[in-house]
Amino acid sequence: MTLAEFFGCTLLAFGPALHMFIFTIAHDPVRIIILIAAAFFWLLSLLISSLLWFLVVPLREHLVFGVTFSIIFQECFRYFIYKILRSTENGLREVADDSRVTDNKHILAYVSGLGFGIISALFALVNVLADMTGPATMGLKSGTQIFFLVSAAQALSIILLHTFWSVIFFNAMDTSKYLHVAYVFCTHLLVSGITLLNASELYATTLIANFCITLATGLLAFSVAGGSMLSFKRFITCR
Repeated sequence: MTLAEFFGCTLLAFGPALHMFIFTIAHDPVRIIILIAAAFFWLLSLLISSLLWFLVVPLREHLVFGVTFSIIFQECFRYFIYKILRSTENGLREVADDSRVTDNKHILAYVSGLGFGIISALFALVNVLADMTGPATMGLKSGTQIFFLVSAAQALSIILLHTFWSVIFFNAMDTSKYLHVAYVFCTHLLVSGITLLNASELYATTLIANFCITLATGLLAFSVAGGSMLSFKRFITCR
């Protein structure tokens, strides 16, 4: 039972990301490098926020403090990777197997955002996944049986959100739509803040709120990437 729960929650959290990687990234070495680089930048943001948390002793007990500065550093490093990718586009054009990597700037944002999302979800879920393997499951004497399922669903949400956020953020920097930059930062802060309600086992509230924000952010990312109702209908028809 524990192994079934482990594989089920793992596939719920990372199954869509695995498909996205296989069908849109794995065939191009440049995209793989960008994905890994983005994950590394996220790790750097985590390192800096951890150092800040360690140094500021009086605020260690306040989780909101750590969450807020972690988000600030993540968005700063999202900006850094944006600047690096934009400044190296000519070099990428020379080595890319697929010219769309550089001709369509949204692909760079998509790949880097997916890298951010995967590593973020891994760090959020890896300890939970380790506990899923046994020797027992939640809900027998304490806790709730849906804790693991909720954690996996929220990991899926953060993967999708980071992908959408990067598409919106990169486009906003290219077009000077700084209101979209503010949207990325505020929704990132909001989603992370909402997850703090899990300590009170308000799982329905956190899940509904997170996936509503995910849906709204996905629609905005679709729009800034040039999508429309007509193009969506054509996509569905082709399928």
